[in-house]
Parts: sequence; C-alpha cells; structure tokens
Amino acid sequence: MSKDQAGSRKKVEHICNPLAPLPPLGMDSEAISFDFRRYFAHTLGRDDHCTSSHYPYKALALTVRDRLIERWKLTRSHYEESDCKRTFYLSLEFLMGRTLSNAILNLDISKEVDQAFIELGINLDHIRESEPDAGLGNGGLGRLAACFLDSCATLQLPVRGYGLRYEYGMFRQHIANGQQIEDPDHWLRDGNPWELERPEYTQQIKFCGRTEHINGRVRWVDTQDVLAVPYDLPVPGYRNGTVNTLRLWKAAATDEFNLDEFNAGSYTESVETKNDAEHITMVLYPNDASENGKELRLRQQYFLASASIKDVIREWNEHHSDFSDFAEKNCFQLNDTHPSVSVAELMRQLMDEQGLSWDRAWAITSKTMAYTNHTLLPEALERWSVKLFECLLPRLLEIIYEINARFLGEVALHWPGDTDRLRRMSIIEEGPEPMVRMAYLAIVGSFSINGVAALHTELLKQGLFHDFFELWPERFNNKTNGVTPRRWLAASNVGLRQLIDEQVGNGWISDLQKLEQLQSQADNRSFQKKWRQVKLENKQRLAELVKSDCDVDFDPEAMFDVQVKRIHEYKRQLLNILHVIHLYCRIRAGDTENWTPRCVLIGGKAAPGYQMAKLIIKLINSVARVINRDEKVGGLLKVAFLPNYRVTAMEVIAPGTDLSEQISTAGKEASGTGNMKFMMNGAVTIGTLDGANIEILEEVGEENFFLFGLTSEEVESRRSHYAPNEIIENDADFKRVMKLLESGYFNQFEPGIFDEIVESIRSPYDHWMTAADFRSYIDAQDQAAQAYCDQARWTRMSIINSARCGRFSTDRTIAEYNRDIWNLAAAPAPEINGV
Repeated sequence: MSKDQAGSRKKVEHICNPLAPLPPLGMDSEAISFDFRRYFAHTLGRDDHCTSSHYPYKALALTVRDRLIERWKLTRSHYEESDCKRTFYLSLEFLMGRTLSNAILNLDISKEVDQAFIELGINLDHIRESEPDAGLGNGGLGRLAACFLDSCATLQLPVRGYGLRYEYGMFRQHIANGQQIEDPDHWLRDGNPWELERPEYTQQIKFCGRTEHINGRVRWVDTQDVLAVPYDLPVPGYRNGTVNTLRLWKAAATDEFNLDEFNAGSYTESVETKNDAEHITMVLYPNDASENGKELRLRQQYFLASASIKDVIREWNEHHSDFSDFAEKNCFQLNDTHPSVSVAELMRQLMDEQGLSWDRAWAITSKTMAYTNHTLLPEALERWSVKLFECLLPRLLEIIYEINARFLGEVALHWPGDTDRLRRMSIIEEGPEPMVRMAYLAIVGSFSINGVAALHTELLKQGLFHDFFELWPERFNNKTNGVTPRRWLAASNVGLRQLIDEQVGNGWISDLQKLEQLQSQADNRSFQKKWRQVKLENKQRLAELVKSDCDVDFDPEAMFDVQVKRIHEYKRQLLNILHVIHLYCRIRAGDTENWTPRCVLIGGKAAPGYQMAKLIIKLINSVARVINRDEKVGGLLKVAFLPNYRVTAMEVIAPGTDLSEQISTAGKEASGTGNMKFMMNGAVTIGTLDGANIEILEEVGEENFFLFGLTSEEVESRRSHYAPNEIIENDADFKRVMKLLESGYFNQFEPGIFDEIVESIRSPYDHWMTAADFRSYIDAQDQAAQAYCDQARWTRMSIINSARCGRFSTDRTIAEYNRDIWNLAAAPAPEINGV
C-alpha cells in the first residue's frame, strides 16, 4: 500500500469511526499559530479589540495542552498495557509554579512558539506573565515535590503524584507599615486551563460515624460522606514524549443541597452540608490554632490518603483478580508526615472493603509504604489527639491501636522488660490527653524511611528516631534532595543556558554532571567576561523586580546578597539583619575604606500564627526604611524585603544573586533546596554546616564557599553553658549593634516593639543560638566582601559553583529513590508518528 493510499484509508476511518485516533498535531510554528488563533477567536470568542493578556495566555495554554494530551494519553495507555510497577507520590503540597514556559521547554517547541508569536506581532513575555502561580504549596516541601515529578517524567518512570486542589493558596503577602498582611490567594479565580476534570473517577470518603463488628467483619456506618473529584495535570518529561500525571482531589458534597429545607425557606441550612464538604480543599494550611482548624487539617490529610488509595485500588481491580502481587506492583511514597494516615487507610481498605485478613493486609501495607522525613524539629512532627481521631476517624483509630499493640509486642520481644522504651516508641503517646504520633505510624508501616541530606539522616538515626533505627537499621537510608535543572536553570536563566550550550552543548539539561566541563573555563578571561555579562543582565532583571515590588533602587554593580525562604527562627533571618545593622554602624562611624557596596534582599512568608516570625519581618522592614533613607549611607548599602515570595519570583532571584545566605542553626535544616537553586545559577554560598550545605561544600571546596558557625555537635554541647550576654559584652561590634537595636533607633514611634527579639538574642535558652554565631558570621561576610572586590576571583568561584552542581539535580535524587526504594523499570511511551 502506498503512503497516499494509507493516508486516504486513515481519513476514511475517521469519518466512519469518530473515536479513531486523530493525526498528530503539528509542532511547527504555522500549526501552533493556527491553533492559537482558533482558540482565541472561536473557543474564547475574542478579537483584535481584546486588550487583556489573559485570553491570549489561555489560548496559548490550550494550544500547548493539546500537544501534551497526545503524549499524555499514550503514556497512560502504555503503563496500563505493560502492567508495569507504579509509584504513587502522596503530598499535601505541590508548588508547581507556572506551567506554560516549562511545558514549552519540555516539548522542545521554544523556537517554534517564539517564531509564531513574532509573526503574529504579539509579545510572548506579556502572555507568560499573565499566568498565576499555582497555589498548591507553601515552600521547600511543595517545590521539592514538583521537582520530583519533573524528574520522574524525564527519567520516564511510571510515577503519579496525588495532592489536593486548593481553591486558595496559603495567602498573598503584602507589607503595610512594615508588617505582614495576609490576603486570600484565589489562584483559581479564572480557572486553570492545564487541568482536566475526571468526574468518572470520583471517590466517596467517609468521616465520623461509628463501627459495627459482625461475624469477624467491620463496617464503618452512619458516616458523613464527602466526594473527592479528581482533576489531572500533565507533567511532561524533557523532550522524551512521556507525560505523567499529577492528580488533585477537590472536595464536594454528596448532595448539592437539601431541597426540603430550601423549599421551607431555610436557605442557609440547605447548603450547609455542601459548604462544609467544600471547606476541605478550600485553603492550603488552615490556621490550626483552634480545635476547628486542627480538625480541618486532619480532614485534609485523610481526604488525600483515602481518595488516592481508593483510586489506586480501583485501577488495580480493573486489571487484576486478586491482591497476590499488589505489593510487587505498587509503592506509596509519603512526602513527610502529612499523608502518614495512609498506613492505616490502606489496611482499612484491604480488610474492610476487599476482604483480606489482617496478616495479608499488613504484609501488603508494610511492603508498599515508604516514608520521607523532612524535619528535625520535634514540634513539626504531627500529633493528633485520640479524642479528635475517635470523633473524625473511628475506624482508623481502631486499626492504629491494633498496629500499635502488635508493634509493641515486637519491641517487647526485642528488649524484654524495657518499659521506658515501650513508652518512647508507642504510636499512642500517653498522658492527660493521649495523642497519635503520626511519624511513628509512618515508620512502623513503612519498609523504607529516608532523610533528605547526609547530616539530616544521621541526626534522625542518632536522635529523633534512634529507637526505631536500633530496631530496624536496614530500613533507614539517605536521599539528598535536588532541584530540576529544567526549571531552575534552562528555563529561568536563558542567558546562562545559551552560554553553557555554546561551551558544552545542551546535553547537560538532562544530565547535569556534564556541567563539570565548565571547570576548564573557570580561569579563561574571555569566558569569565561573558559569564559576568550574563550575571549583570540577570541582576538588572532582579533590580527591576525589587524596584517594582519594594520601591528600592538596587545597583546591579553592587554585591546582591540574598536570603529568601520561609521566615522561621531556625533559618535565622535575624542573624542576617544583625549583620546589616553592623554594616550600618560601620558606615555611620566612617569605617568605609575598601568598602564593597552591597544590596541585601530578604523575602519569605511567616505562618499567620507565628508571631515571632512576623515580628522579624517587621524588624527587617524597619531597619530597611532607616538605612535606605539615610543620605550618609548612599549607595554603600541597600536593604529590601520582597513581599509575596513565590516560585515565579525565585525564577528571577536565583539567576541574579551573588551571595546565597544559608545560615540556619546547624542541625536544624533538613536539607534546603534554595541553596541548590542559587548554586546552580552561579551564586556563592555563605552558610553553616547544616543540611545540604555540607554536600555543597564537599563539591565546591572551602575556597568556593564561605563557611562559618558552630557545628551541630558544638551547638548541642554548648547548650548547657550558653551565655549570650557574655558574648555580646566581649564583642565591640556586637555590643554596638545591640545598643542601636535596644535604643529604639529603628522603632522611634513604636517603643518597645522589638523587646521580644532583644530578649530572645540575650536569652541563655535561645534554641537557635543567634549570638553564638555572630562573630563567625561577621568574619565570613568580610571575607565575602573582599572576594567580591576581585571580580576575576569571584567569577571563578561562580563558575565553579555552577560546574559542580550536578549532584543536586533531582534526576540524581529520583534515580536513587528508584534504585533503593521503588525499583521501577523505565517505561518509554511510543513515539507519536503517522500520516
């Protein structure tokens, strides 16, 4: 049969069978332009009188999404037909950022889209700026999950993400009188063109009620049910045809409203059930200061776990007659403690709904669950009251009690008579108000427990989870975090990408170790000049963002000193601002010989109920206002607090940063991923021996890293005799800083407002030991300033940092998860071809 005859036959098939596969969509600029214009004019009904960039963005998003869907369907079908092993990544956060640019990059149609829009005479940058950041996460945890999904698709691993479709993100932050003000982040107000609603896979989720035990079977009855409606988002791999899925659950009522109450005039009551149900996925991180907030948070966690596990079992039952090889074909990765109720929920579904015995259900559960811990702070390990569990999830509490009883029996056999150990290791924490320790439930039910940096994992084994490590040392492993080079270098730093491509080719985008080839150019003056030019252009972009959002002028020739992350005492934004005050004292004293002009940028959100964090934001803004208005300071020092820190802002910040602040108290930061994004873009780190800073230091060497501060061992050993007032008294610089702070110089019209901060610095019980690291930090900052004055040296350091960042790609992280935990086979989908 000739090619023409085959084409004719295909056309006939489409006429006879409207569901037959369509010919592939064109990937050239002409096809993209045609589809864009069709969506803009017909689907959206717009014409050349349209002045909003939202509609061109939506038309382009739909055009790109069509091309994703072709590959998405092939990927999904291939996974089903091959019956391959799957991993399901459960996370309450997925901080995806914007989708458009990333999708265009991964589909390898950047040039074609650019060409189409040049011919259309439309500014593509304006269209990109119209896309809102997806409000599905808060910070590092959610962004890590997003990077992981990108790498899973790029490595062509059959992994599906499960999360919640929050109507509102955490909050939009703006600053008024130096204070954080929280506004609703209604990111879904105009819809989301990337998602596909899948109502046919809706699940029904149980809450409250009671249990009935009849003839050895358990029924959970008289429940208040909520529907979980799935919405799917495509996750494309880099130029490989694979498109994986992020499935997000939206809560909905089982009945729209009570018609009898409505007809009787009780309008509010008639929709009360609907509103209560929808609250579950209304907002990311409800304020859990009240009992209602705690209940809503637990509802969210169970809603995610139950809907996701039901979905997996639904798919399993469609293709298998029993559960004999379920554990060999499925793995659930729990991203932190939030989804740990999944252990009990999988047991419930296998026993109560699928009819398996306890032993068979436990054998499956304990071989499919894997737990990633992300914190060393005991207070961050979630605990829920037994009373709340009993009210909201009575059947789950019964199962947890049984898991705990069997587990403690195993502990008792291992350590006979050690009642203290039994008490320490129990999933149920006894006391005036018994609590369920969710991290312990995750550990007991998982075959793998991992930390996210070498130091973090070691501290988990020797500290927080030491008892469990002694019982099951083989279950513990480390998986140092990473970030995706697609978004954090290739897409966000186009100038540097092009320079790197010229030098080593573009293979580094999917194999970051290839950046090692840049080391040969570290001392090449011509290459250094090009590198500095790219950095200058990126700093100009960042300066424009700071001017727009903060109304502060940053000089791109100055050192850009940046700390952006969640505001928390252990991350020590306070130490950063104490150094800024120290620099200000030097300027006021005339100590400016060989001065390095510096622009300090700090950004991040504080949890709404975290008063100390919010007070630190207020201090940063108060210090910035005084310094920026002082004519004596001039261009020697500028300070700005960037409001509403987000993924899109970081895509501008990371490429424009010179000095990356990673200054947490040693032993408190699990890993950090901002440190990796900065390093990848050529920033030099100033940091403590904490989290992944240790691995960064190992890669770049001490000559390309500004190290300071106590080690985690020194921090712990010093607690018993920590004397911050003595440290302050014996350090003239520190004494001047504290005198200025305590005098009310930065808060003349708000007396006493910063007393709590002063007290925390001077307290011998300061858990974060801010004063202990002050002198070491000041000295390291002086070294950084001197190094920046030698631009050839600094550029070399910058190049080395980028060249040695290969270890911090999530491609490496995910490869290790797969090698040691998931054991998936890569499953390339069929290529799209045909007439």
